[in-house]
Amino acid sequence: MNEQDTTVVPFPSSINDDSAATAKTVSVSVAAEQPKQAAESVLTPVASAAGTKVSTEKKRSSRLSEDKRFKIFSGSANRPLAEEIGKFLGVPVGETRLQRFSDGETHFQLIENVRGADVFLIQPTCRPVDQNLVELLIMMDALKRASAGRITVVVPYYGYARQDRKDRPRVAITSKLVADLLATAGANRALFVDLHAAQIQGFFNIPVDHLFASPVLVGYFRDLSLPNLTVVSPDAGGVERARFFAQRLEVPLAIVDKRRTDINVTEVMNVIGDVHGRTCLILDDIVDTAGTLVKTAEALLDQGAEKVYACASHAVLSGPAVERINASHLEQLVVTNTIPLSEAAQQVSKIKVLSIAGLLGRAIESIHMETSVSTLFN
Repeated sequence: MNEQDTTVVPFPSSINDDSAATAKTVSVSVAAEQPKQAAESVLTPVASAAGTKVSTEKKRSSRLSEDKRFKIFSGSANRPLAEEIGKFLGVPVGETRLQRFSDGETHFQLIENVRGADVFLIQPTCRPVDQNLVELLIMMDALKRASAGRITVVVPYYGYARQDRKDRPRVAITSKLVADLLATAGANRALFVDLHAAQIQGFFNIPVDHLFASPVLVGYFRDLSLPNLTVVSPDAGGVERARFFAQRLEVPLAIVDKRRTDINVTEVMNVIGDVHGRTCLILDDIVDTAGTLVKTAEALLDQGAEKVYACASHAVLSGPAVERINASHLEQLVVTNTIPLSEAAQQVSKIKVLSIAGLLGRAIESIHMETSVSTLFN
């Protein structure tokens, strides 16, 4: 490869300049912090000679950094989240080199040995969706050809998930297509956060762990102690998610009936449930252009709601979303850091970001240690 034909995509970490080379390369390494938690043990029942179950302890190292077969790598889509996960686990994010040719073609190289390692590759397929998706596929191919023992893709935001069925003639089911691409590229396992539709897990022929950001969001709103709170689902498809949220907060549930007239265009039809004099909390998985969110807030206020808050797992915030949120009657929009916020969104005081690095870190540790992931939600 001719290095003179490449351009650099910088990561948010330090960049090493080589004055002797025409092209610049990026070497990424994050210093890990020591985890504060003490060593944990997992009780594993085994059968004794008498046929009864005896609990034996499988010791869990307090420092995953001692496990040479455990590796974390990150793409360029959300490097800060990967670094935060690495600090939580006490493991540095692996060194890689990412370059782009002048026409945008991606070149990726692993700097360290991964032969036989249990590798976790963190990369949301957020905007620019196609570029980040192809980057993820290329990184997996590099890991597979470097003889990684197991490759788990950690995709905090799964792009193309909204096209999960044929809702009109002659359209693609892109969520299935991307699932096939990930498996073909070399993924042995996948970890997602709040898929747009839970049945997308069935599109994969590899094990899938589906996390929910609810524990993080529920904890935040429980601490706020909002008076007369009602959780609101902005559409029928999100009722199950909203019901779980309402049960955890021990508050009533309301539903907004809406009709989608076109891509990114919706019309609020009716509010099902009593919201008069209540503080409403709209719960959704994705906030894209914020059209549905703002219209839902207006409909609730028209029905007599006192205040309207909103929360979502994925802050896509494309197009006029930031302007709409800033000009809306929403008290606050709470999102997670599955997707990095744009500079414009960071300037809006109504938008608050919560970190899910701890949730993802615990899930990654459970997968590596082969313990239950579902216990994270109990």
